[in-house]
Amino acid sequence: MSVNIRKGLMSDADELEKLYDDLNDYSAENINYCGFKKGIYPTRADAVKGIEENNLYVAIKEDVIVGSLILRHKPEEAYNTVCWKKDLTYDKVLVIYTFVVHPNYANQGVGSKLLEFAEELAKEEGVESLRLDVYSTNLPAIHVYEKNNFEYIDTVDLGLEEYGLKWFKLYEKLIY
Repeated sequence: MSVNIRKGLMSDADELEKLYDDLNDYSAENINYCGFKKGIYPTRADAVKGIEENNLYVAIKEDVIVGSLILRHKPEEAYNTVCWKKDLTYDKVLVIYTFVVHPNYANQGVGSKLLEFAEELAKEEGVESLRLDVYSTNLPAIHVYEKNNFEYIDTVDLGLEEYGLKWFKLYEKLIY
C-alpha cells in the first residue's frame, strides 16, 4: 500500500476533524475499543493544536488523509510513576498521542506505516525511545503496537475516569 506521511497543515484541519468524527461514529456503532468520544476526544481543537505545535503528522493515500498521530516530548503525568526500560529525560523520548486510522483503512497497514515513520523520525532526531499509552481494552491498537515491537511496561490510571476510562497500558520501543 502506498501511504505518504507528512507534517499536518492548517489546511488539513477540516479533513482531520472529519476523520476523528468518522472514527468516533464508527466506534459508537460498533465496539469502541479506543474509548474515544465524539466532541470530547479527539476533536478539531486537538488537530489544530498539534498543527500549531508542529508535531502532528498525517498519513495520505490517494490524496485522502487516512491516519494521523502527534509526537511530543511531553508525557502524561502518570508516565512518571512507572519504571521504563531506560531512564531518559523527555528530550530523548517521543510520546505518541492521538494515533488514529480511518475505519475504512483499518487492517491495511496504515498504523504500522505511522509507527515506522515515528521510529525513523526518532532516529533522525537522536531520540532513544518511543512511548505511548493505550486504553486497556483497545485490542486492535495493542496488536499493532506489539506487532511493531513495542513492549508493555505497566498499567496506569490517566485520570480519565469521568469518561469511563480508568486503565491505560503503557508501551515503549527503544530506538538505540
